[in-house]
Amino acid sequence: MKSFAFDRAKPFLKWAGGKTQLISEIEKNLPNSAIETYVEPFVGSGAVLFWVLNEFSQLKKVVANDINEDLINTYKTIQSTPKELVSILDVLQNEYHLLDDSAEEKKEYYYQKRELFNKRQQEQATHSALFIFLNRTCFNGLYRVNRKNEFNVPMGSYKKPTICDKSNILAVSEALQKVELLCGDFEQTLNYVSSNTLFYFDPPYKPLSETSSFNSYAKDEFDDEEQIRLKKFCGKLDKLGHSWILSNSDVKGKNKEDNFFDDLFSDFTIKRVGAKRSINSNPEKRGFLTELLITNQAVVL
Repeated sequence: MKSFAFDRAKPFLKWAGGKTQLISEIEKNLPNSAIETYVEPFVGSGAVLFWVLNEFSQLKKVVANDINEDLINTYKTIQSTPKELVSILDVLQNEYHLLDDSAEEKKEYYYQKRELFNKRQQEQATHSALFIFLNRTCFNGLYRVNRKNEFNVPMGSYKKPTICDKSNILAVSEALQKVELLCGDFEQTLNYVSSNTLFYFDPPYKPLSETSSFNSYAKDEFDDEEQIRLKKFCGKLDKLGHSWILSNSDVKGKNKEDNFFDDLFSDFTIKRVGAKRSINSNPEKRGFLTELLITNQAVVL
């Protein structure tokens, strides 16, 4: 595989459910035929997107979509004005690192920036910088909003987190020059297919318990009805001849009687793969578990 000339771009955000650890399994399930178009309808932190951009230089079109407007606007800022973003992040990082770790200064600074972010009145580069700042300084890099679309994650315990990663932001910017960025419902991505298209779906996971839900990623919940709608979309893609891979939680691994995904995707290939859970308020509940990789490919290697 031939990689691009730029430095290898990697996710610029910490993200609940990031897919870096599943890339080797995803690679095993790639279609044998040459792919011209790659589409990621739930891009999140872009772990798979950047891997694809780094590894597959022959792609003619790459499309990344997400319903989170703040997220996509941050991608667009990095794509178009990375140096301006870096200069703002550098100021935020210097100010934050100079604050007394043992005092309330950091906490006050964090919540001031969170309040400013939620007002959404600043120009785009500043808003994107605040998005990255909050991601880097909040609890476990979690992104969560309430019904009013207000970011409400508390401050984390990091002493001197990397807020301004200049080299990676510039690498991401160069990588994104090849990407068409969309903000909206996942179904709109069907308008961007070509004759040889691969979709990778990483939707908000179905929670394993009532206390483990991260579905407040957007103001509208991604519930079971949405999971079913996504499956119907996958079925539509299959009939149109497009390849797809989808990841989700293994609810059956938590409850042997829960056949939600096994029944829903019974027409397709379901593989259980190991993954590490790193975000939980209770450290004892962090560890290894299984997740699902589902595909319409005939053979899973």
